[in-house]
Amino acid sequence: MSKETIREQIWGEKAEAIERALKRLEPDLAQLIIEVAYENVFARPGLDLKTRELLAIALLMSIGSETELKTHMHGALNCGADPQEIKETILQAAMYLGFPKAVAAMKVFQSLSL
Repeated sequence: MSKETIREQIWGEKAEAIERALKRLEPDLAQLIIEVAYENVFARPGLDLKTRELLAIALLMSIGSETELKTHMHGALNCGADPQEIKETILQAAMYLGFPKAVAAMKVFQSLSL
């Protein structure tokens, strides 16, 4: 799978818009995110994209990053996760991160148009 295809698979139809938004925010930061996160880490063998996206959800819950959490919830769905797997990821992470972070993540999850 090409590196561009990885971003397209995760970001789906929003790929171009997300990339443009990142570049508008700060071109150098956008380049780092695209090259390091997506072209290197997400492209590594050993974990499929769905698993990587579910991990991203749990980790974003830990830092309370709701905008990115929503993006990666969509990414998990785009990579083959079903809504139940996202819900279970939130519930599992609640045991380690705390209920307030799980409540916040569940609100983001429920805001998705599924």
